[in-house]
Amino acid sequence: MFVGGSADDLRNFPDVARQRAGYQLFLIQTGLDPTDCKPMASVGPGCREIRVRADGDPYRVLYVASIGDAVFVLHCFQKKTRQTPKSDIDLAKQRYRLAIESIRAQEQP
Repeated sequence: MFVGGSADDLRNFPDVARQRAGYQLFLIQTGLDPTDCKPMASVGPGCREIRVRADGDPYRVLYVASIGDAVFVLHCFQKKTRQTPKSDIDLAKQRYRLAIESIRAQEQP
């Protein structure tokens, strides 16, 4: 499940980066671990970062698969600096909260 504008962000990746990220998300959906990822606790519990490269450029997909039954894609972006920019982390945090609110709304009778 894509949160906010994350689907558009992913669609704007170059073809190779989009295909690689899509395959990693497929692995997660089938219960497997992505080939290159790391925890992103600064965004929220269970958030992880998929790392892919295309034409030497790094691309990232922040997702969480530990709440509810869905994989929530929070943010997709090209990484241009060594450290993840605060603006990208803040956006992912905001979308993380939206994902949790979505789950809670579904649980309400």
